[in-house]
Amino acid sequence: MFDGGEGLVDASTRLTERMEEIEQERAAAKSTGPRLDPDHVRAVESLRLAKADLERQLSATAHERRRQQLGQALAEVDHRLKALNGVPIT
Repeated sequence: MFDGGEGLVDASTRLTERMEEIEQERAAAKSTGPRLDPDHVRAVESLRLAKADLERQLSATAHERRRQQLGQALAEVDHRLKALNGVPIT
């Protein structure tokens, strides 16, 4: 006669435990820090790689006009990196 009541208590206990687990998972997800925008990360990484390539070209180039072009390109890449990172541009 008591089997039905015991089953209900067990189900209620399992439900409460599961709700606590879900709450802990949510708290853990929030504590991992802010989520990064994948497009932003991709853009910054692309600009960082472009900058490294331009610096490599600049160090290997002897022609003055080409060095000026590479310098301008580096300045533009720096400008875009600062804009993406939220640094005020002066």
